[in-house]
Amino acid sequence: MTHRANTAFPILDVLAERWSPRAFDHNATLTHADLAPAFEAARWSPSANNLQPWSFIVGYRGDETFEKIAATLSGFNASWAPHASALIVAVTHTLTASGRQNAFARYDLGQAVAHFSIQAQANGISLHQMGGFDIDALTAALGVNEPLEIVSVIAAGIVADPSTISGEIAERENAPRERKEVSEFVR
Repeated sequence: MTHRANTAFPILDVLAERWSPRAFDHNATLTHADLAPAFEAARWSPSANNLQPWSFIVGYRGDETFEKIAATLSGFNASWAPHASALIVAVTHTLTASGRQNAFARYDLGQAVAHFSIQAQANGISLHQMGGFDIDALTAALGVNEPLEIVSVIAAGIVADPSTISGEIAERENAPRERKEVSEFVR
């Protein structure tokens, strides 16, 4: 299943083809080796003062970390995300080495996740980023303490055959992709 963006201007194929599926093949597996190139891309993303204030906690379907992450997913996410091959928690380091607040920590983590996303897409791995989880429960379950802060959860895997999904998941997967026009956010 693909949802290539209908762009107003030419962009790279890997960007036009990136989308956030909710239907993952629950038989597909990913390993650290499969995700390593995407983490390498994240490693080389830019950051303020080269602080690289990001880290990732990865759970692979069937392991304890995956189960801890999946148990904190809320709402609709709890119904589809556990079919992904991996659940990845994006974490930011909120302080600089000198102990000052890093005002750009979340921005820099976002860039790292963007680089991760595009490399994963180029390698045939689909991602869906989520904010629908119990942050307090996940923070406790994973033992994340200040100055670290969980920002998001990412489902990673291989897109499921469209015939394997139904109901609300199918409706959302088949809905047309929509974005604001460039003229609405560039002036």
